[in-house]
Amino acid sequence: MKMMSRLISSLFCLSLVFASSCYTEDPVDIPVNQVEPSTDEIDQFIQTEFVDKYGVAVRYRFVDRYVDPTRRVAPPRRELVQPILDFLLEYWIEPFLEVPNGEQFFKDHVPAEIVLIGSFIFNDDGTVVLGTADSGARITLTEVNNIDETDPVWVSRQLGTIFHEFAHIIHQRYNLPANFQQISPQGYTSLGSWFTLTDDEALRRGYVSPYATSTFNEDYAETAAFILFDKDFFDNYIEEENCTTPACQERNDGRLLIRQKFNTVIEHFRQNTGVDLLEVRARIQEKL
Repeated sequence: MKMMSRLISSLFCLSLVFASSCYTEDPVDIPVNQVEPSTDEIDQFIQTEFVDKYGVAVRYRFVDRYVDPTRRVAPPRRELVQPILDFLLEYWIEPFLEVPNGEQFFKDHVPAEIVLIGSFIFNDDGTVVLGTADSGARITLTEVNNIDETDPVWVSRQLGTIFHEFAHIIHQRYNLPANFQQISPQGYTSLGSWFTLTDDEALRRGYVSPYATSTFNEDYAETAAFILFDKDFFDNYIEEENCTTPACQERNDGRLLIRQKFNTVIEHFRQNTGVDLLEVRARIQEKL
């Protein structure tokens, strides 16, 4: 499988039907010592592969509990829960387990909850929420119902989302690198206007994507994510030769800033977690 070189930041104008009745809500007033282990095969898989090993609860029911009540989303289809969990195991969890210090790092930093949503979540401005990380305790993934591992666009969005949100957990715990905010301080936009930029405009400012221009934290998370999932990351930021135009020089200046951010993020991970993101990247790229 080959990956697209850029994570797509898409705008949509769609109406979304809220499907909240796909599952029957379980009672919540049963004493803990009276709760019988689930005999559901999906729940058993989650218990074995996520809860017992890493202390991670996977929520695939009652999605309305985990999103803004003003939003309308659909839950994941039941038959797609196992495939998306296998996808996360292969491309997110296993690569960390396969590198020095990675297993302990993952167990120490993995969020307590993974929430699966079948559809996109839409903002009022028409932009799409691909995922969220809530105070390092929960990662929410969307678009489960569109799962297609042969589609490089879908794979890019999912990997970009999980690695982006996981990177948020790192900076929430260790703060941003001391010099990160000084690398390209004039290029940031805002959470409400980043989507007006093109990829080329973001590059000229020194950012891996338009969304990275929205805040310092998003810039850090996007940079970390691109390092891991973008197969063309290093090729994209090699300076163009024989620049004769201002636009070309601006792109090269932007590439230099991105390489500075790359080095800063790599060193930040090494110092704080003992994990080399380049080794994790190599494992991910081998699987793609």
